[in-house]
Amino acid sequence: MAITVYNTLSGKKEPFEPLRPGHVGIYLCGPTVYKPSHIGHAVGPIIFDTIKRYLTFRGYKVTWVVNVTDVDDKLIDEAARQGTTTVELGRRVLADYLAAMKKLNIGYPGDDRAPGDLRTAGGGIDHMPKASEHIGDITRIIQTLINRKHAYVLGGDVYFDVTSDPDYGKLSHRSIEDQEGQRELKSGDKRHPGDFALWKAAKPDEPDEVKYDSPWGKGRPGWHIECSAMSARLLGETFDIHGGGMDLVFPHHENEIAQSESATGRVFAKYWLHHGLTRFNTKKVSKSDTSPEAVAAMKRMTLHNLLAELTPEHVRFFVLSTHYRRPIDFSDDNLEATKKGLERFYTLFERVQRETGRSVYEAVDRAGPLGGSGSSGDPGSEHHAKFVEAMDDDFNTAGAIAALHDAVSPINALMDRGGATPDDVLSLAGGLMQRGRLLGLFLIPPAAAPAASDKKLGEVMQVLLEVRQRLRKKKDFETGDFIRDALTRIGITLKDRPDGTDWKVE
Repeated sequence: MAITVYNTLSGKKEPFEPLRPGHVGIYLCGPTVYKPSHIGHAVGPIIFDTIKRYLTFRGYKVTWVVNVTDVDDKLIDEAARQGTTTVELGRRVLADYLAAMKKLNIGYPGDDRAPGDLRTAGGGIDHMPKASEHIGDITRIIQTLINRKHAYVLGGDVYFDVTSDPDYGKLSHRSIEDQEGQRELKSGDKRHPGDFALWKAAKPDEPDEVKYDSPWGKGRPGWHIECSAMSARLLGETFDIHGGGMDLVFPHHENEIAQSESATGRVFAKYWLHHGLTRFNTKKVSKSDTSPEAVAAMKRMTLHNLLAELTPEHVRFFVLSTHYRRPIDFSDDNLEATKKGLERFYTLFERVQRETGRSVYEAVDRAGPLGGSGSSGDPGSEHHAKFVEAMDDDFNTAGAIAALHDAVSPINALMDRGGATPDDVLSLAGGLMQRGRLLGLFLIPPAAAPAASDKKLGEVMQVLLEVRQRLRKKKDFETGDFIRDALTRIGITLKDRPDGTDWKVE
């Protein structure tokens, strides 16, 4: 089955056919490094890291670029508010962002993990260009636009003339007359209210580190032109996939298309993939709410705090449990539901190890990654086919996770019946885990709670479980339930199965 993707540009699903057979170039709009990243900033990287892993599995060589916006009005304003420089603020915020990427098993340039590290294999960001390092590329494109009558100089500013591009609005399906809601409508001297800044003249009160030389005087680039320059430098004037959040369709991506295609005369990006936005429902508060409750809720959303509260694998599983084009509802109920879903797999892997005496993680590490075609002889091939079908359909990770869930019950049933060889059980469980790894899941065993790894606790639990089993045989269910409930209160959960009882430290 061929891969299909939903292209925002055409408004429909299309067969995925890269410009160069076997090669895929992806550009994802990255962070503006002026404030700590929140869960919404992790959504795009998680989704596109997964897309890269899957495309690699399907045999493509993928180059993935994520830019860093370190020249921006927001950065200047926030640095002034904090009494620091834009360079120092950008460095600090980017370091926080990269620390989160590392925890989420998303590799990046400069990551100190080995290139073959299981956690980054198949995925990972290949280039993270900074706007401040591409001023020369930016000014060259702007000059080309001026020469081709698509841009004009106004004082020390340079603006793109939206009326010069007959296709302007083709991504967002807005006409030029609809541009009144655009951000940059301040200058009454612009030729059209929708004209946007390519270069901004330096202001006297701005710090020297954001004043760059240009043919039009000192200043800094506009936001949109930065991405056009960096993507062209690293992926070429035309590349395969441009990604980002739905909120970037207009004006950012619309303006990228206009300026890039006007400068080159070529298609900018073949496919446009936009992910849904994150809706925060943990507390019914707005960003303007400054109450202690609201402030605490907003602080919780930062990646630093969230990854201290939740495991990185839980965050990744949570994001991928929704199709990327749909909004992600960040709520306590949804977090709890996805936690239970993830623990269902952990429970299966623990049971397989208990019954076979072998770790599924270690078995899969030795077996290596799945090949692109799968194996028709694999006893889990039906579930593998469902997984691939979901991912081939516009990278439907929610459907792929559902296919993983469908494979759990047959494996448990096989162990319930008895008679299966350890190799049979490991083959099924290992196939499930290998497919999960294509999503960046199940790469390493979940960290055991210290008490859970304590040998003495294990011995005590075996005694308690044996006592409880004897009570149940005598039909003293009340005392057996008392033991279960007492253990639950101190954070140890029991789960009765036909072949015995599992326990886990929560």
